[in-house]
Amino acid sequence: MGIKKVFNIFLFLTTISTIFLIYLWYKDYQFDTKPLTKDTILRIQEKTKYLKSLALEKYNINYNIPILISKDMKSNLFGKTKYSFDEKIVIYLNKNRFKENVNYMIDSVLPHEYAHAIMFILGDFSRQNGGHSKKWQEICIFLEGKKCDRFVNHNDIIIEKTNPFN
Repeated sequence: MGIKKVFNIFLFLTTISTIFLIYLWYKDYQFDTKPLTKDTILRIQEKTKYLKSLALEKYNINYNIPILISKDMKSNLFGKTKYSFDEKIVIYLNKNRFKENVNYMIDSVLPHEYAHAIMFILGDFSRQNGGHSKKWQEICIFLEGKKCDRFVNHNDIIIEKTNPFN
């Protein structure tokens, strides 16, 4: 193989790689500067409505819990439920984590955080296991959360993300 042929192959691979990197950069830029897709927002709203109906059915709780998408959360957080002194409860979901796996955020994180919100409404402010008491786990399971472990395994997101059967 001649030097010219090797050089042309190198040039071709370099060009393709550069185009691919630009595409990935653009995709990240789009995600960072635009809100979540309408489909994702609709799925969050549907899941929230469903979780609210389950809370009403089992716990007789009919409370509108706002769900806010935040791009300013720490990167290690998937979501957070906040209870303020004026008795307002808000669920925050980390926008950046939606980039990794939308299904995990909606099917696991949202019920997980909703279970914390129900605990607040019930007046249970347990800090046992970082707020993951046995009672919280029972609520999370009732809300059909896919992962209601009392201890968070950070490898779950990677396993879920790489599962080819999702």
